[in-house]
Amino acid sequence: MRAIVDTGPLVAVFNRAERHHHWASDRIEELEPPLLVCEPVLVETAFLLAPYPGTKDALFELLHTGALMIAFRIEEHVGALRRMLAKYSDRPMSVADACLVRMAEIYEGHPVLTLDADFSIYRKHGRVPLTLIHPGWAS
Repeated sequence: MRAIVDTGPLVAVFNRAERHHHWASDRIEELEPPLLVCEPVLVETAFLLAPYPGTKDALFELLHTGALMIAFRIEEHVGALRRMLAKYSDRPMSVADACLVRMAEIYEGHPVLTLDADFSIYRKHGRVPLTLIHPGWAS
């Protein structure tokens, strides 16, 4: 199975001290490449990995080898993203979160691999729960 990947699991894979390191590493190993990401997730991940030498290069190596694939162009979905950010304005929905929800709408059948419990609140097409791979519950 292929999946859409959020920032948290990517950071956890590279940061052995992260409490979900083993869980995230195991889940990523189980999934079929390429794992789908958007550029905002890459930006967040690179920012959070800044204190750890070599991790940003390793992240980009995953793109280079095809283990990760940028599968979303923000400019093609501006209207949908704006509506989603307005709908969830009472939650801490980031642009990356909105892009991942939109990706879940586009890539039907692809679960979202995340550590963020807010994804249990977000809905595809305004009403359909996302299929999640999350350490707190079964997908």
